[in-house]
Amino acid sequence: MMENSLEYQIKTNVKKFLEKSKDKEIYLVSHFDTDGITSAAIMVQTLKKLDKQFTVKIVKTLEEEFIKKLPKDKLILFLDLASGSLNHIENTGLEDVFIIDHHEIIQAVPEKINIVNSELNGKEKISASGLTYLFCKEIDQENKEFAKLAILGMIGDRLEEEVDKLNNEIVNDGEIIKKRGLLIYPSTRPLNRVLEFCSNPYIPGVTGEMKGVLELLREVNLAPEKGNYPNLIDLKETEMRKLITAIMLRNPLAKDQNLVGDIFLIKLFNKLEDAREVSATINACSKFGKPEIAIQFCMEIASAKKRAEAVHRKRKQELISSLKKIPEIETIKGQGFIILNAENKIKDTIIGTVISILSHSKIYNPGTIIIALAYYENKIKISSRCVGEAPRNLREILNAVITQTGGEVGGHKNAAGATISQEKEQEFIDLFKKQMEPQIMQA
Repeated sequence: MMENSLEYQIKTNVKKFLEKSKDKEIYLVSHFDTDGITSAAIMVQTLKKLDKQFTVKIVKTLEEEFIKKLPKDKLILFLDLASGSLNHIENTGLEDVFIIDHHEIIQAVPEKINIVNSELNGKEKISASGLTYLFCKEIDQENKEFAKLAILGMIGDRLEEEVDKLNNEIVNDGEIIKKRGLLIYPSTRPLNRVLEFCSNPYIPGVTGEMKGVLELLREVNLAPEKGNYPNLIDLKETEMRKLITAIMLRNPLAKDQNLVGDIFLIKLFNKLEDAREVSATINACSKFGKPEIAIQFCMEIASAKKRAEAVHRKRKQELISSLKKIPEIETIKGQGFIILNAENKIKDTIIGTVISILSHSKIYNPGTIIIALAYYENKIKISSRCVGEAPRNLREILNAVITQTGGEVGGHKNAAGATISQEKEQEFIDLFKKQMEPQIMQA
C-alpha cells in the first residue's frame, strides 16, 4: 500500500481517530447539503455502534468566528467542509482535529490536522459521503449497510457520472440497481407529476405548467390508465424516444445524450426509490432549516418520512416559483460570464440549486460562468456554476476576489460558493469582472 494513496490515508486516520476518541467526546460538524447530511448520518450511526459520546452541528458555511468558538476539550470532526479553513483551524489551538472532505485544498495542511481528502491523492472524483463511508467501513466492515447513503451524497453532488473504481465499489456495496433512462426524476412516480415539477432539465412551457404538461403528454400519445399516468421508468422504448424528442423540441439547445443517463434505484423504508428524489428530499429538509429531520430520514426513522416528504413538496414549489423570478432579476453580462443579483427575490438556501438548473438548461453557451448573489441576514451568499466544463477554476476565481473583499469561500472547479458582507456587494462585482474580462479577452 503506497503511503500517498487514499487507502493508506484512510487506514492511518482511522487508527488515529479510534485512539484519540477513546477518552474524548466528539464534536461533529458537517455541511448542510445532501452530501454533508449523508456524511453525518453515516458517521452518527457508526459512532452509535462504537458507543461514543458525540454532538452534531450542521452548518451552512464554516466561518472563522464559528471555528474560534469550537470546544477545546473535544475531538473536532469536520465532514464535507474545512479544507478551505485550515489556517483558521490552526490558529485556534485546537488539539485533536479530523477532516473528511473532498473540496480543493489551496494551502499546506498543518501538522496537527488529520485529514482524509481525495484532492491529496490523485484528485479522485468522490463525494465526502463516499469518503466518510470508506472511513467507517474501515472501522467496521458491517458498516457496508450505509453504502446507499454514500450513493445519495454522490448524487447530491452530481458525481453520478464519475462512477469509477471507488464509486463503483460503493454502488456494489449498497446493492444499488442501475438502469439507463431519461434523466427526469423521480422515475418511480406518475409522469404527469414528474413533468410538472421537473427542474433539471428545466422544460420551458412544461415545468410548473400543468396545461403544458398535458399538451406534451397528448403529443406523445401517452394517456392515463384508470386515472393514472405511467411511471417514467415503466415506459416502453418507443414511448421514451417520443418523450425525449418532445422535450428537445421545447429546448432546442438540449442534446439527446444529456437527457439520457444512469438512474440509481435504492431501497429505503422497504421501497425502491429513485436516488435523485431521495437526495433532493434530504437537501430540501436541510435547506429549510430542518437538518435533524434530514438525518432521521437517512436513518430510516419512520416518524421522519412524512415530515421530510412534506418539506420536499414545499421546496419543489418554492424552486419552481424561484425559477419564474429569473426574468425579474438584475443581470450583468460579460464575455463568458453572467451575474444574477437576486438580492431578496430568491432565498440564499435555494439560489445554488436555481443556478445549477440554469447551468444544465442549455439557455447559455457552453463555458459560460454563472454567478448568483442572494441576501441573508447582513450577508450575501454567492454561488457559481459553469455551463459544461469550466474554462477556469471557479473556486480559484472566487478565492482571488474574496481575498480582497473578506469572507469565506469553498467548492470545486465547476461549482463554488462564498459569503461576504452586504456592504462589499459592489466591490465584489467590480473585482469579479476584473478577474474575468481580461482573461476572456486573452483566450
